[in-house]
Amino acid sequence: MKTASRIYTALILLFLYAPIIVLIVFSFNSTSSTGVFESFSFRWYREVFNSDEMLGALKNTLVVASLSAVISCLIGTCAAVGIFNYRKKWLKTTVLTVTNVPMMNPDIVTGISMMLLFVWSGTLLGIRSTLGFGTLLIAHITFNLPYVILSVLPKLRQLDPHLSEAAQDLGCTPLSAFMRVVIPSIFPGVMSGMMMAFTLSLDDFIISNFTTETYQTLPLYIYSMTKKRVTPDINALSTLIFVSVLALLLLINLSQNRYDKKIRKAKEKFMSTSGK
Repeated sequence: MKTASRIYTALILLFLYAPIIVLIVFSFNSTSSTGVFESFSFRWYREVFNSDEMLGALKNTLVVASLSAVISCLIGTCAAVGIFNYRKKWLKTTVLTVTNVPMMNPDIVTGISMMLLFVWSGTLLGIRSTLGFGTLLIAHITFNLPYVILSVLPKLRQLDPHLSEAAQDLGCTPLSAFMRVVIPSIFPGVMSGMMMAFTLSLDDFIISNFTTETYQTLPLYIYSMTKKRVTPDINALSTLIFVSVLALLLLINLSQNRYDKKIRKAKEKFMSTSGK
């Protein structure tokens, strides 16, 4: 039974990661062939770093993804705390349902509706060029918020409800107790929400296509290339992004494990001290 489960798991992982492995292998191909690997070369990586247009699109994507992840993380964490502290169950259920709508809503519906909202608002304010960096950033924050809220809420449910009260009894103000006790306890959930928001913003195409005209992100740049011919330097760029995200995930997981060990040791020390 164990052998069968291992084979099944290996097949699932192979199915999931085979396309990425092929992409990475052909990013080192010396020719532009997508079916025959001729020889090992860094040619397409040099092409990536020599393309100002591609690097500009990558820079724009990282700026939008970073800003939307940080802002949606701040707003989403505050929203999760507010929702968690609702005393009326029907109100909490209603707000959570409304919060989940953007996740269930098709991206094309969200993109078109936000485009119409931005254009209508720009017309009222007398702004000619409405769609740009600002509208793109607002759109990314909007669809990232539910994911941050859903990442933080489970950590709040796991939190001891008397922890903040104990901190206030020891002299902390409500704000100080929140910053020193609650935030460190839910920090793994906050980081997970931020990471998810960053990755969702990094590869979004549909909503970005409807909410910007002048600000080109990497998915929009790649889409414009498909109208002509996608060159293998996209393989190299995709490999760099994949490796960067993988390294970031490993770093976050390692830091979270160290944090959990630190908290565990602090609890053990507290229990041993209080027992004496």
